Amino acid sequence: MDHRSGPKRAIDYLYPPVEPFDQRVIDMGDGHRIYVEQCGNPQGVPVLVLHGGPGGGCSPAMRRYFDPAHYRVVLFDQRGCGRSRPHASVENNTTWHLVHDIEVIRQTLDIEKFILFGGSWGASLALIYAITHPERTAHMVLRGIFLMTRNELTWFYGGGAGAFYPDLWARFVAPIPPGERGDMIGAYHRRLFSGDLPEEIRLGRIWSNWENALASVAPDGPFGEGPADYARAFARLENHYFQNAGFLASDGWILRERKRIEDIGATLVQGRLDMICPPVAAWKLAQGWAKCDLRLIAMAGHALSEPGISEALVSVMNGLRTIRF
Repeated sequence: MDHRSGPKRAIDYLYPPVEPFDQRVIDMGDGHRIYVEQCGNPQGVPVLVLHGGPGGGCSPAMRRYFDPAHYRVVLFDQRGCGRSRPHASVENNTTWHLVHDIEVIRQTLDIEKFILFGGSWGASLALIYAITHPERTAHMVLRGIFLMTRNELTWFYGGGAGAFYPDLWARFVAPIPPGERGDMIGAYHRRLFSGDLPEEIRLGRIWSNWENALASVAPDGPFGEGPADYARAFARLENHYFQNAGFLASDGWILRERKRIEDIGATLVQGRLDMICPPVAAWKLAQGWAKCDLRLIAMAGHALSEPGISEALVSVMNGLRTIRF
């Protein structure tokens, strides 16, 4: 390392910013209107970007992990967040609605199959979509693996991660009376859907801050308050999905159904120090899957913006340019 220039940042590994060549809103016919954009090469290999949360929304930085001369990159804001409407709505908003939305997007854009690119909840959704529509999945590039299991939710909202960040955990539990702290997801659910808008915003910020503060191994500054609308939408949507265990038929559903996607290639990029989605989930997912390549990144946490994570993801996508799908 050249110490005169300092350590590399995530942005150093990314492609230059690009603008979308197509932006549209697709009416799903049940009250939800979904924002979709495309960038890169209109005749390129299609990649579908699945953001995290649920409720995170897409950002321009997510366009920059792909060679714009080679890939046709499709991004969309999932129901209730980002530029999709209605904002922060959980009505007609389940995992299976999102799977349906992906199919509508695919058909509307006349795409036969995608490479799926997603992290955290985006990795969960990619796996669920692929299990449901394996014929439409060319490959998966997944980061910060989350399998939507009870154990994972208990780790993050039941005090496991809090044992490493007791000061931040204390802030997260502070608004909840001691008698309700045995079920933090349920306790927040009652308050995030109370109908008291100022209270929903206040609790939404606390919920969001707990996750965001743990996303990076070495945050580059104090975490401030995010925009009220974003924090409320993020917290409501994430809590809604977690309260309903991802709307999956049973705990551990993704691993039990993995057999449906074992003929599809997958590359998993996982930070070894991920406090939000610990590496054991990625390890379990990869075991016995011959076409799955697990890459554990030292000194990296959960965030897409971690330098080691960004470097690995760009490298993976560059490597896939030589493969015909």
